[in-house]
Amino acid sequence: MSKTQKTAVVTGASTGIGYGCVEKLVSKKWHVFAAVRKPEDAKRLTDAFGDSVTPLFMDVTDQPAIDKAAAQVRDALDGRTLNGLVNNAGVAVAGPILELPIEDFERQIAINLTGQLRVTQAFGPLLGADLALEGPPGRIVMMSSMAGEMGAPFLAPYAASKHGLEGLSKSLRRELNVFGIQVIVIGPGAVSTPIWAKSDEVDVSGYEKSVFYDALVGLRNYMSSMGEKGFPPSKIADRVYRAFTDAKPNFRYAIVPQRFTNWTLPKLLPARKVDELVTKRLGLTQRFRLKN
Repeated sequence: MSKTQKTAVVTGASTGIGYGCVEKLVSKKWHVFAAVRKPEDAKRLTDAFGDSVTPLFMDVTDQPAIDKAAAQVRDALDGRTLNGLVNNAGVAVAGPILELPIEDFERQIAINLTGQLRVTQAFGPLLGADLALEGPPGRIVMMSSMAGEMGAPFLAPYAASKHGLEGLSKSLRRELNVFGIQVIVIGPGAVSTPIWAKSDEVDVSGYEKSVFYDALVGLRNYMSSMGEKGFPPSKIADRVYRAFTDAKPNFRYAIVPQRFTNWTLPKLLPARKVDELVTKRLGLTQRFRLKN
């Protein structure tokens, strides 16, 4: 890694959008510190990209591992700033919110929201908050989702985590302005990644006796089909690269297949009408009447 080479940290780099970001940045001659959890994922990255990638063994819920990774990057940068951080690691938890185990909800928030804060706090100094470092301030890309704006039935934990990430990012953007560190949110719609491609494997057997079961299965099947039709991770990675390199990037980008139907129209229609369309599609029409 040369002293003039651009550098970035990418979390959740083993598959999907994270892997796509590594591939894109390396193709542009950046050096990438790729955060993974398993040795086999690290080997796959180094086999593919050689010395252009430095694996970081880091779970976003493991503070000591995050701190160790940040120290490793600091040593490698040798007094220079980090140019970019992609907060991409995440999971999706599904289930009817009235019946969802609280532990599942807490796990969702711990990974998709608190985990992003942990990573940002650890690498923020390297992006320019440490004024002793040389070089321009870096940029942070927060990987949100269409759900971060829209919400969806049975994906309340995921939507809550992404709504939270959106609010965190807006506040963080204004705070970090003092250092010149920019924060950009990217909110993809359906993407061909394991987070949705394997949605047909999601175990919903625990809800077989629930009034929501048929609708939950319907949503699982719908998400599986959407994953197959979604954008390739490379399309999101292209936007990440531009967020790092454009002179004046937007604060938020929505990258949504069939954009008018899936994004523009729902934002134009009254919320009650959107609810009506969504609930009808999933069979969530009113079935019970409360008795006085």
